Amino acid sequence: MSVSVIIKWGGQEYSISTLSEEDTVLDLKQSIKSLTGVLPERQKLLGLKVKGKPAEDEVKLGSLKLKPNTKIMMMGSREESLEDVLAPPPENDDVVNDFDIEEEVIEVENREENLAKIARRVKDYKVEEMNPPREGKRLLVLDVDYTLFDHKSCAETGQELMRPFLHEFLTSAFEDYDIVIWSATSMKWIDAKMKELGVTDNPNYKITFMLDSAAMITVHTPKRGVVEVKPLGVIWGKYSEFYSKRNTIMFDDIGRNFLMNPQNGLKIRPFMKAHLNREKDKELFKLSQYLKEIAKLEDFSFLNHKHWERYLSKKQSQ
Repeated sequence: MSVSVIIKWGGQEYSISTLSEEDTVLDLKQSIKSLTGVLPERQKLLGLKVKGKPAEDEVKLGSLKLKPNTKIMMMGSREESLEDVLAPPPENDDVVNDFDIEEEVIEVENREENLAKIARRVKDYKVEEMNPPREGKRLLVLDVDYTLFDHKSCAETGQELMRPFLHEFLTSAFEDYDIVIWSATSMKWIDAKMKELGVTDNPNYKITFMLDSAAMITVHTPKRGVVEVKPLGVIWGKYSEFYSKRNTIMFDDIGRNFLMNPQNGLKIRPFMKAHLNREKDKELFKLSQYLKEIAKLEDFSFLNHKHWERYLSKKQSQ
């Protein structure tokens, strides 16, 4: 059953009819964010209650018994200034509280409700291509925070917080891979950061497109409850003629982002405390060599990226 609501905010009304009863309050907030620009953590939905208390993010919409086109008042403000955009996203302890995904995968990867959410993202999420996909190239999907950039430390410029070897890494990867940036933040923030790091218009490589939090989905895990993940099926559904699980690899410092496609995820060591670690962090340098090695393969699906260093060492010693 579909759920249709009307969100009242800033003197305007926004109609949402793309959700189902299996979707959660967080899914609703993500839909509101795509229409208004107000981040989920800044939204307060008045009247959305369970047993007299505000509905938590993991509550399924079906349990709220909403009538068709129920009007919901929202309070919250969008990011307005560049200072807001360039500041670190709201504090969270995802890196500390990340969990090993292996035992959760079987429960999540093929559940019908999760596949239905991916199908809706394929249909409704608008990708703004920066450069066209290239025939015969593999696909590299990259997280931003702690993967390419230390977003928590203080510095005068973003360049000081950039992970070592970033531009050399992207230049090398571009020879064999189309590059996609996917961050669990707003597109405004991603765009500002990529420009600040000199990634967007770099003459030595090109970014195919960027995805923000609105392309993510929520899944229910048996042990951790509702979490947000980055399902590669959204990209594969939109670009099936170019990319699939056979030629895609994704780097992220948070393992749970791979829940819907664990075979394609490589959990990168987080880059933190840039001022202390800038001289000794060689993760991207080594990973560029790994990408070069596996680009020779027709099919990535038999690889175990958890052991990428072992694989690389073995290949280099042959």
